[in-house]
Amino acid sequence: MSRRSLSILAGAVLALVLAIVAVATMNITPGGRAGGGTGTADIGGAFTLTGEGGETVTEADFLGKPTAIFFGFTFCPDVCPTTLFELSGLIEALGSDADKLNYAFVSVDWERDGPEDLARYTSSFDDRIRGLAGTEEQIEAITKAYRVYYKKVPTEDGDYTIDHSASVYLMDAEGGFVGTLSYGETHDSMLEKLKRLATQS
Repeated sequence: MSRRSLSILAGAVLALVLAIVAVATMNITPGGRAGGGTGTADIGGAFTLTGEGGETVTEADFLGKPTAIFFGFTFCPDVCPTTLFELSGLIEALGSDADKLNYAFVSVDWERDGPEDLARYTSSFDDRIRGLAGTEEQIEAITKAYRVYYKKVPTEDGDYTIDHSASVYLMDAEGGFVGTLSYGETHDSMLEKLKRLATQS
């Protein structure tokens, strides 16, 4: 075989290897697990929290219908009220399909947000959004399961705020992760995602 033929063959082999690597990695998230909104990502799982009426709530209470779940806190100055306001508008826009989904707001501020605080807070939005509170251990467990980032940040007045993930997590009726609504995403894009999710119920 000539040197030119060997060079062409080597180039073809290299291209094939690169193509295989690209296919193998294109559905991997930065965390190293399968993603791509196919329900295969390692997001979600068992949890135990407290509802607005003081009742115990677990992941089993949300099975049977897809769920949109958001993590934040009632003292949040902008991201949380904006997101819940937008979610309320999306619920209204869904019409009759809205009742095919669950909606949850989990507070990551276990020190200040109890069930009654969440009840007052969520009453400003759509009444189908369920506020969920928990102890430090319970919130640590669910945020780890959902891979939610949050961090307490001291403020100059001696109080604190909380930095946290700003996406709404979308779960199917079996509790599998299927995607997110991103902060700042267009209304039409988010509505289309929720409509598709509703058809899975």
